[in-house]
Amino acid sequence: MPHSTVVIGMLGSTLDRGVSARRWERWRPTVALGQQEDLRIDRMELLYSREHQGIADTVIADLELVSPETKVRRHVFEMKDPWDFEEVYAAFYDFARSYPFDPEHEDYLVHITTGTHVMQICLFLLIESRHIPARILQTNPAGRRQENPVGTFGIIDLDLSRYDRLAERFRTQAEGDADFLKSGIATRNTAFNTMISRIEKVGAESAEPILLMGPTGAGKSRLARLVYELRRRRRLVQGDFVQVNCATLRGDAAMSTLFGHRKGAFTGAAAERTGLLRQADGGVLFLDEVGELGADEQAMLLRAVEEKRFYPLGADTEICSDFQLICGTNRPLEELAARGKFREDLLARINLWTFRLPGLAERPEDIEPNLEYELERVTEKTGRQARFNREARELFLSLAVRRDAAWRGNFRDLSAAVTRMSVLAGGGRITTDIVREEWERMTESWRRLGGAEHEGEEALLSSVLGPDARKLDLFDAAQLACVVRVCRRAHNLSEAGRLLFAHSRERKRNVNDADRLRKYLAKFGLDWESVTSFGKSRSVSN
Repeated sequence: MPHSTVVIGMLGSTLDRGVSARRWERWRPTVALGQQEDLRIDRMELLYSREHQGIADTVIADLELVSPETKVRRHVFEMKDPWDFEEVYAAFYDFARSYPFDPEHEDYLVHITTGTHVMQICLFLLIESRHIPARILQTNPAGRRQENPVGTFGIIDLDLSRYDRLAERFRTQAEGDADFLKSGIATRNTAFNTMISRIEKVGAESAEPILLMGPTGAGKSRLARLVYELRRRRRLVQGDFVQVNCATLRGDAAMSTLFGHRKGAFTGAAAERTGLLRQADGGVLFLDEVGELGADEQAMLLRAVEEKRFYPLGADTEICSDFQLICGTNRPLEELAARGKFREDLLARINLWTFRLPGLAERPEDIEPNLEYELERVTEKTGRQARFNREARELFLSLAVRRDAAWRGNFRDLSAAVTRMSVLAGGGRITTDIVREEWERMTESWRRLGGAEHEGEEALLSSVLGPDARKLDLFDAAQLACVVRVCRRAHNLSEAGRLLFAHSRERKRNVNDADRLRKYLAKFGLDWESVTSFGKSRSVSN
């Protein structure tokens, strides 16, 4: 059964006026709708005020002559000021809420040629927001003098996905914004690219908090600033980007840094301080390592995020600050919350959009494009260009993707390595000797930083198994030592599982890396806590 076509429109008190016999010689938009050969209207919902009752009677009578199949329903629509946006929008909104729309059986068109400009704008907004499930109907006279009584009409669908050229323009913009978030680096890791595309959409469409998780050096700070720049380009924020590393905040200094203080609020508070939350008003506040905040700071932050209000230290008057929040952490906040170290209600508030940035070792295919990016950065910074010769480049990339390449500092390690090699490059050429020297320096640094992680295998296993470590077969000892090292490098059980089963997980239909690792450790009577808590020991299972 075909759908019925229903037109909703305001009576035009000026354009629809016609009381003489010559009214058929001029264009009247509402009557002209019934004269369109290519537009069948089954029902018209005509809205008008009581003072225009006479015009409405004439228009309805004329519509019956030109389009007898069209049924007209009258709606007395009163408003004191048709140019008052608030009043007009409220009136149309109430009409939309009460009207019995039936999209499954009827197609709706809203005629926006008549009425004040404010009315037309309000109808447009209600259609765009789908409060009115309709398309826009627009009529026009055939000539400037409105001498043709029929004129023309056009239908506009606000579902922009229907317009190929517009949809292509939006796709191009989204791709450009995603490329901007990657600093123009042609990254190849599929999971990372998918995550960036999602961040682009969230960053451009939502003002809710974003939580960036990942190891130190994975690029959380840089990405947070790029999200801010993207929002600023789209005029979603006008204020500044304010950043603080919460790991550096302690005691009164933490409260003062974040929320400000009044003069004399505590010992040493010789002058008033604004505070970072107030500085971020209208902009973006990036709290890096948010898991390091103390309990008091967490409580005040929660209220500031939810209500946009807070008390500076020593103040009796609240401060308002409408900031957007991005948080970063290299610690598992869920585990901290379970241990009472992080507020569950704050976690729920900042955990709406959560993205985990993988470390460099998890993105071996992206080392090459990032290598080029770092070389360009060094050139811009120093004014001196440095390049690998072919053998040196191949050597560096082969070493960089080896399984024993720890990349403990992630992209900071890569940036530092490129900077050092560029400085040592005679004539701007990085040779294989320079690469080997740099790789020895980095691997030695990783060994030193790893501490117990890189201790001897026997000592490492003894730290978790005690004397029973000597009872292990050589095969089991080598394998378990590798697993323990990865666990101590990772931040949680899931991350360790992803690192250990990076390739075999792709062949499994149902992936649960944490469960696989948990079962492996249980074979030796171990669990996550016993492996990652130095000094504890357990016995090998019989």
